[in-house]
Amino acid sequence: MPKIKLPTKSPHIDMTPMVDLFSVVLTFLMLTATMRQTEPAIVDTPFSISEKPTPNFNTMTLLLSKDDRVFLNFDNGSDTTFKFRPKILAEMGKRYNIEFTEAEYKEFEKYPSSMGVPIMKMKDFLATKDLKERATLETGIPIDSTDNQLADWILYTRQVNPNVQACIKGDSKTSYPLVKKVLDIMQDKNVKQFNLITNLDAVKINLAEIQK
Repeated sequence: MPKIKLPTKSPHIDMTPMVDLFSVVLTFLMLTATMRQTEPAIVDTPFSISEKPTPNFNTMTLLLSKDDRVFLNFDNGSDTTFKFRPKILAEMGKRYNIEFTEAEYKEFEKYPSSMGVPIMKMKDFLATKDLKERATLETGIPIDSTDNQLADWILYTRQVNPNVQACIKGDSKTSYPLVKKVLDIMQDKNVKQFNLITNLDAVKINLAEIQK
């Protein structure tokens, strides 16, 4: 009895549903993702071999630029109900007799990057949308003995959020006197521990030594 030969056809896969799904996922990611805000000063951090990740919440980050300016940033809390940022700004306003409006509190709350603005110029900083004008206002947070605003920022940040962790992100060319002054201020405000943000250095492994 002769064998029945079935017609051979190459399989056909319809990729249309997969392409549609990919388009939906890509659109969702584009609409929900937030662009990472550039820092006000370019900081070339030193290298280290530590792989400890930087905390995502309850952080207070001090950014030290190579031209000896000090910037500060802190998160708004792990929950949207905490609203740490406007509360800290309110405490600074009481300290320096500055009344901020609700619009200014909201602008400060959503600002995603570090700030290096003297408190007396904070209203001008929050009012302008011009990036060049904002850059001229960011002369750094004063740390002089007669006008130590950084100490006040650290104090009120820790009072509003007792669980805050300090992080320092300094340029490799930041002057030693500035680093020492910042560390002294943190020590004076009972900040005994902090995380140092660095770049991960590549570690060379000598297989010959390991095999020995």
